[in-house]
Amino acid sequence: MPFDADRLREISDRVAASSGLEVVEIELLGGGKHRMLRVFLDKPIPAGWTAASGTVPPGVTHEDCASFSREFGTIIEVEDAAPSGAYTLEVSSPGLDRKLVHPADFERFTGSKVKLQTFQPVQGNRHYEGRLQAVREGRLTLDLTVARKKSRPQADQPQTVDIELANVEKANLVPEI
Repeated sequence: MPFDADRLREISDRVAASSGLEVVEIELLGGGKHRMLRVFLDKPIPAGWTAASGTVPPGVTHEDCASFSREFGTIIEVEDAAPSGAYTLEVSSPGLDRKLVHPADFERFTGSKVKLQTFQPVQGNRHYEGRLQAVREGRLTLDLTVARKKSRPQADQPQTVDIELANVEKANLVPEI
């Protein structure tokens, strides 16, 4: 019996919500004896928090991951949602350089520094780093001056770039410590 991603997502969301957590991503990796189920958790951001506020919202703790792992592992076994045979369950936070995948991820981290790669070039480039200024109507706007502070910006270089969300191949937060 293969992993049922939808069923695992439903169970993981239920377990996470009961602990005040949210599931960021689930990965099903490998095959045969080397299967891995990875679950990335986060704590919802408190109301009114923005990346520009300068404070760091509380994150997922080691105990949060351990508790989730015990409860989730038990439920998927009892509800027979996991295939027979060996697999490894790995539970962690998405990390400071977390992936941004869904439009809600980009909206949540407006004001944060991001690094991204596009499928198709935008203004002759596929790799960008800057501060996420806005997300609207399927497009995001990056302030490129943040990444250029180390080097002198040239007059002909754009200060911002607009990128279609559908053109984003991968994106991550850039930790600012």
